[in-house]
Amino acid sequence: MIFHIADRDRWLRSCVEGSYTASTTGVELADEGFIHLSTPQQVPGVVERFYRGMTNLVLLHVDETRLTAPLVYEQLAGAPEPFPHLYGPLNIDAVVHIDDPFPPPTLSVRTG
Repeated sequence: MIFHIADRDRWLRSCVEGSYTASTTGVELADEGFIHLSTPQQVPGVVERFYRGMTNLVLLHVDETRLTAPLVYEQLAGAPEPFPHLYGPLNIDAVVHIDDPFPPPTLSVRTG
């Protein structure tokens, strides 16, 4: 299982359109060249680095065996491990579960 954090409204539009083409929030596949995905272990760090404080998010659970576009694990500059990138649209039927809403982490202050 791999994951993609999406803007909820963008995801819902994609369900009507039949495929999802957002690379990341505010950036399209046509501009980036691939869709950013994460392994289960990478999701918390991605949320912390790129989505902190954002609302209206969903977490798409993607079954990589159902993908119709090529999936490539690539090392990003400065990243400790390779990230999965989808080189084409995300077919809707590859999404097997959605965490909705998906709130970003919030700071909590421990007392006592």
